[in-house]
Amino acid sequence: MNAAGELKDEAHTPINRVFSNGALSIGLTLPMLRAGAVVADFDEQLALARLADERGFRALWIRDVPLNSADYPDPVGHLDPWVLVGALAISTRRIALASGAIVLTLRHPLHIAKAAVSAGSLSHGRFILGLGSGDRPPEYAAFGQNSDERRELYRRHWETVAAALGEPSRVIPDRSPEGAPSFRLLPENSHAVPMLAVGSGGQSVDWIARHSLGWMTYHREPDAQRARYSMWRAAAERVAPEAFRAFGVAMRLDLSRDPHEPAQAVSLGYRTGRHALIDVLTQMRADGTHHVTFNLSSERPVAEVVGELADEVLPQFHQEK
Repeated sequence: MNAAGELKDEAHTPINRVFSNGALSIGLTLPMLRAGAVVADFDEQLALARLADERGFRALWIRDVPLNSADYPDPVGHLDPWVLVGALAISTRRIALASGAIVLTLRHPLHIAKAAVSAGSLSHGRFILGLGSGDRPPEYAAFGQNSDERRELYRRHWETVAAALGEPSRVIPDRSPEGAPSFRLLPENSHAVPMLAVGSGGQSVDWIARHSLGWMTYHREPDAQRARYSMWRAAAERVAPEAFRAFGVAMRLDLSRDPHEPAQAVSLGYRTGRHALIDVLTQMRADGTHHVTFNLSSERPVAEVVGELADEVLPQFHQEK
């Protein structure tokens, strides 16, 4: 895979276990908390990550939340994503580690590239660099950026990261004064780091399909999601007709203890028993979704929910690779 997102043919690579044409894989988003919890015990989160790895989930997703505010809907104190992905890289064995998403516009792109290469090396090629633009003007102001410039900033930073992660790697400096040396990004990129658009970043779907291995979005009601996927497929066929382009969804899940409870729509997902969940996921696979990551939100113990999903849901979708 190169930085523009071309998937290699090897079926057993960690990334292809997440995104594979005609298949649907399942991941989990950290932190995994019971409904109403706002404080994460990160020793417990690492234990849950190891459990997810052992039980066959395909990806762990890590958010980038640089600052918190009483005005934000998410009160959870997230670890810095690079610190957390480093801990996960040495705590897990097979599961892919994905950023969902690094705020590309609020971090220097060369720092992002360096961190991504480091994460890819520590994880032995299991890291997916998901990139987003953020959408909170006060946060932009706190970092000295203008939110009105986020679209252009996203494109420019993406280009710099892609060049640094490409084969061969190429460092694009912000400025090149006379006599400045050329730079290299080390360690060498022995494990290619794929780049994934999470949200739109203010870009067109054609731009995303041209530059990214795929598109990760929030859950929407089925008709809207099918329309979104159709728009994505049309863009991919226009600009990358020979390439596979993945489509993924982040979904809130409140898994009922009653396996027969019908699926009921909640914000960004469902409350449902496992039988209806399997039906929902089967339809999503048929509609063209390649990966779903669950944001767990249940009054049940998290390990219990993870265990039920692993025992009853994953076997319906994961053909072992």
